[in-house]
Amino acid sequence: MRVLGIESSCDELAAAVLEPDGRTLRAQVIHSQEDLHAKYGGIVPEVASRDHVRRLDAVLAETLEHAGLAVSDVDGIAVTRGPGLIGSLMCGLEFAKGLALALERPLLGVHHLEGHLASVALEDAAPAPPFTALLVSGGHTLLVEVRGPTGPYRILGRSRDDAAGEAFDKTAKMLGLGYPGGARIDRWARKGREDAVPFPRLMDGRDGYDFSFSGLKTHVRRHVTAHGVLAEQELADFCASFQRCLVDALLDRAVPAARQTGRLVLVGGVAANSALRAGAVQRGRAHGLDVFLPSVRFCTDNAAMIARAGQLRLGRGQRSDLRLSATARWSLADLCP
Repeated sequence: MRVLGIESSCDELAAAVLEPDGRTLRAQVIHSQEDLHAKYGGIVPEVASRDHVRRLDAVLAETLEHAGLAVSDVDGIAVTRGPGLIGSLMCGLEFAKGLALALERPLLGVHHLEGHLASVALEDAAPAPPFTALLVSGGHTLLVEVRGPTGPYRILGRSRDDAAGEAFDKTAKMLGLGYPGGARIDRWARKGREDAVPFPRLMDGRDGYDFSFSGLKTHVRRHVTAHGVLAEQELADFCASFQRCLVDALLDRAVPAARQTGRLVLVGGVAANSALRAGAVQRGRAHGLDVFLPSVRFCTDNAAMIARAGQLRLGRGQRSDLRLSATARWSLADLCP
């Protein structure tokens, strides 16, 4: 089934056409709102949704032009239903519902996090379930045992407070680096020393597989208050040390959790982080794990992963009713049996 995917859960708007083999991406167009939100130091929901409304027609048209297809050539439509910003979600969902009705094509409302889990299935060397996924995306940090292409899923660990992506963004803002924080800290960290600034170790193995990053954020605030504006090398060293602390906290839990399946998969926007990718491969393989990383282009929010997640469920005969509504809060656990 050739599937049109639409993603509008936050500040990216994307459309993609995925061929029936589940690997061939016929076309994808991603419109980023980074410049719109940078001056505010973070995402403004109303700005995001209004820009989606303006861009939806053009993004779809460009995607179909690159694919060399008419919209009637798609066999099904997959769209992000949640979680995310409710206004942004509604833009994409209502647009997709209109297409499905006009074209008389099946519709599937996709869980955004299941999309991230499906992103690794876009690769030629995709791992077969079962595997353990470290899902690190925006406001979500989860360890998930994936038993099949569409689940069942078992949540092994989650963030008790701030997610890793939030820790990156809030730290970047305190350091005056702007938005998006994760990518900017990663760039600065490459010029610094990871052992230059002492950071507390975040929880320990006795706490199980859950995560907590609020203490890390507090440590950053105290350091910024005490030292003021950092010189260039001091800033690079601080970013490198901060990033190492956060990456260690993620892998200290992910690697032991993956021993049961023997496979560790890294997905989500933070999976584009260079230190996390390198650390996952090094530490995972040192512990006898097979490690799989999606291409960086499939880590951040994109429509290809939504198309793949929808394609898997549409292929099993699942359909969404046109009365489907967007939902800002939707736990991945709700997809578990």
